[in-house]
Amino acid sequence: MAPPLQPVTMQITEIYKSLQGESTYAGVPCVFVRLTGCNLRCAWCDSEYTFQGGVRMSLEAVSSEVSRLSPEGGLVEITGGEPMLQAREVVPLMQRLLEIGYKVLLETSGERPLEAVPPEVVKIVDVKCPDSGEGDTFRPENLAALTAADEVKFVLSSRRDYEFACEFVRHHQLAAKVHAILFSPAFRKDATGTRDSSHCLLDPQALAEWIIADNVPARLGLQLHKFIWDPALKGV
Repeated sequence: MAPPLQPVTMQITEIYKSLQGESTYAGVPCVFVRLTGCNLRCAWCDSEYTFQGGVRMSLEAVSSEVSRLSPEGGLVEITGGEPMLQAREVVPLMQRLLEIGYKVLLETSGERPLEAVPPEVVKIVDVKCPDSGEGDTFRPENLAALTAADEVKFVLSSRRDYEFACEFVRHHQLAAKVHAILFSPAFRKDATGTRDSSHCLLDPQALAEWIIADNVPARLGLQLHKFIWDPALKGV
């Protein structure tokens, strides 16, 4: 007799409900499923607590917790860390959440393959810029996986990052491929206390003026949750 099949489990750092703080969905109530583990080490990372630890949870347990937090459906974001490091487990999770009526977002660096992501999932791809320390980690083949519903984000901490992002957008003709291109100033990883743009590594006003002057087909994105709550607060 064959041994019983083992349940699909994944390593989870936290599951919580808050407002979506980034992307074109900013301000919308959202359940966040934050997976453990990341293979990148961005200089400004504010989620280093996800690199290890967490708990093993089954697909059923994760989807049940999402349903408990948002029983009427709504928005769910799969994030990390880098969730696609657990692609074997997280792809079925995304499919399950879609089947039970949720709108699903996937936050990913694009360093892992994305072709297996269900087409109904909105991919928010965070292409790493040079000053992150993880430039050139985006997998070019993932451009073919982008759809007209997806979004591409660039977290910027310098003029060099901005120029890299502009060239990436132009070279790959992103404006014709995706729903939105987001330019977001990086926050200091040790930011705490005051809830204002003084924590940004790149002045949002300067970035706004560059976008306007260069007529870049991007929108300025600020991490809304860091202006509502203490920037160091987790679970929001």
